[in-house]
Amino acid sequence: MRISEGKRRGLEAVSNKDGVIAAAAMDQRGSLHKSIAQGRGVPTDQVKPEALTEFKVAVTKILTPHASAILLDPEYSLPAVKVVAKNAGVLLAYEKSGYDKTGPGRLPDLLPEWSVRRLVEAGANSIKLLMYYTPFDPPAVNEIKHAFIERIGAECAATDVPFFLEFIGYEEGKDENGPEYAAKKPEVVTKSMAEFSKDRYGVDVLKVEVPVNMKYVEGTKAFKGPRVWTRAQAKEAFQNAASVARRPFIYLSAGVSNEVFTETLELAAESGVNWCGVLCGRATWKDGVPVYAKGGVKALEDWLADQGVKNIQAVNDRLKTARPWYSFYGVESATALR
Repeated sequence: MRISEGKRRGLEAVSNKDGVIAAAAMDQRGSLHKSIAQGRGVPTDQVKPEALTEFKVAVTKILTPHASAILLDPEYSLPAVKVVAKNAGVLLAYEKSGYDKTGPGRLPDLLPEWSVRRLVEAGANSIKLLMYYTPFDPPAVNEIKHAFIERIGAECAATDVPFFLEFIGYEEGKDENGPEYAAKKPEVVTKSMAEFSKDRYGVDVLKVEVPVNMKYVEGTKAFKGPRVWTRAQAKEAFQNAASVARRPFIYLSAGVSNEVFTETLELAAESGVNWCGVLCGRATWKDGVPVYAKGGVKALEDWLADQGVKNIQAVNDRLKTARPWYSFYGVESATALR
């Protein structure tokens, strides 16, 4: 594996002094809009876009001193780029929120008025794209998605900026939080990591789901049943997924609570996998949404300065076994790649 100078600088900008990516995520749009509306007890059309921006600025200002980077969106978050702490880098999302519901396959789309170059000009050190993906979709669907990622990879290569690919697994007609899908999730995650590790896609960091749903792992505090895996089987699922990665990979929190996510990271550490950090959003700040909805931005800032900081520090405390991203290049420091 080799890396260009621009990509190396971009990855250094979003990682901590140990080369671990300890990033916060604040690129939620549709889901945040709905959550604020729910907290206020009003329809979503009564929540103005300015409310999303105000929320994102508060989270960015207070949490980035404790993060290596923050993931933002260019639709509502550009004012937040200006308050990112000096120690932290910026990732910007390139995709539209959600997915195409007019046909099969949950196809992604890009923000039409943005390009990789424009995102970099807006302050991005790295580019993130989210795509819903399962290796079990019809080949005709996945060929569209494969070509789509190839295009983004080529655009990032041309601009010399790191490309973070986030893929979210699913199965049409199944509840992704239910036990039936959970039994299939390790295979979905593992095959997806293997696919997008290929050189043809130009992905620099894989942003991945953990391969198990913790509420079905017997022997964990998060366990609610029914049992899909024992603790030993869950660790094996972590190991199998990690073994196919040919790119640095980081875990996403997928909307679970801070307690569940920190326990998940403990299990990853116990499994001995070669992960490189996290991009963690709702597990740090989602409980602040009703605080903001009812009390406004000052109440949110007070909550973030207390519980929000505790949440992100709890995640950071679990990163001690994470490996530096440059270890995938067979070197002991990022400077060795110059």
